[in-house]
Amino acid sequence: MADYDIAIAGAGAVGMSCALWAQMRGHRVLLADPNPPGSGASYGNACTLATYACLPVNSPSVLTGLPGLMFSKDSPLSLSYAHALRNPRWMLAFLANCRAAPSRRIAGHLADLMAHADAGINPLIEAAGAQDLVVERGQLSVWSTASAAAAATADLEQRRALGVPWREVGPEEALEMEPGLKLPVKRAVHFHAARHLRDPLEFITRMHRAFAELGGTTLQAPVEAVRASGTGVEVRAEGQTLTAGRAVIAGGAFSKRIKGAGTDKLPLGTERGYHLMYEGEAHRVTRPVGWGEAGFYAVPHAQGLRLTGTVEIASLEAPANRRRLAYIARKGAEMLGPLPPPCSEWLGYRPTLPDSLPVIGPSPHTDRVLYAFGHQHIGLTLSGITGRLIADLAEGRQPNVDLAPFAADRAFA
Repeated sequence: MADYDIAIAGAGAVGMSCALWAQMRGHRVLLADPNPPGSGASYGNACTLATYACLPVNSPSVLTGLPGLMFSKDSPLSLSYAHALRNPRWMLAFLANCRAAPSRRIAGHLADLMAHADAGINPLIEAAGAQDLVVERGQLSVWSTASAAAAATADLEQRRALGVPWREVGPEEALEMEPGLKLPVKRAVHFHAARHLRDPLEFITRMHRAFAELGGTTLQAPVEAVRASGTGVEVRAEGQTLTAGRAVIAGGAFSKRIKGAGTDKLPLGTERGYHLMYEGEAHRVTRPVGWGEAGFYAVPHAQGLRLTGTVEIASLEAPANRRRLAYIARKGAEMLGPLPPPCSEWLGYRPTLPDSLPVIGPSPHTDRVLYAFGHQHIGLTLSGITGRLIADLAEGRQPNVDLAPFAADRAFA
């Protein structure tokens, strides 16, 4: 008899959701991570259950605006040329998916999965007793130039065609909704179905508490290797070998480092994101506000104002890019007026495949190893439904979502 029914590598939002869903269904679950639950990429996100975020980073606008994105000091994108040269196949595949047809296809797949996001995470919010952390004020997107406002039309109409509700907000109403905004508002859109969490780390902490109360086991150690057989999986962690019926790889950007999982064959890359925190400044906004041209969010957090976002394509090992942090501070002041010095700063690693779709499903080599990683910017949003789908697969159930677009052996470009 195996030590556990399911062993999960990774305790971020996705791994924690997989663990809690499985434990709620009565399985014996092991959750393994060298760090406390939720302390990685899940800690520093934009706090948003962004059910509107079905358009991938792979957008045709990346191709048309590539020179400006790469070379402007006001660009929300930063690229390490050394990293790009070391990973040419990933970069070329990413750019290939920025073409119109692939981008539309990817958006459709993300929208199909996103339609189940609330049904996946709401039971976890209830199980964790985290209803007090959920704020239902939607998300406001603003554009400060006429050209960017006009350019946003195609994306907005695509979202609407994919079932995402939104309403146009006039500049005056936008400033009534968010009087702290200091930038000129040429266009604003309210995604009224979106929600945000006052503190994502607290949410994951409460999920972990519920998991433990249901009998779940936590091992604060990295999963170093897995070895599957016809009857189960051997899991090696911190010098000991445990057995499980199935193993789930949910290590985010670090999923490739687990030997024997087959993940090293996948083109898993990293979009590095940053945030700055300003204690006592949460009143500056009342909901997540995204500034289109600047590519970042201002978010009211339980600990203060969080300015977060932008994209940096670089290696996991590269040091923090001070220019990214300076950019966020500068743009935050343009957006909200003068701010005090930040009380903390953060760098996180968004796990991203070159087609911006997560990998959800069995390893191509064995259904004893299940994959749940690569959620790029929307890991918090899709964590609950990913956890439910993984629990279905572990039980041999047929999921109610078509997982073919998220298969590990799909064509990535």
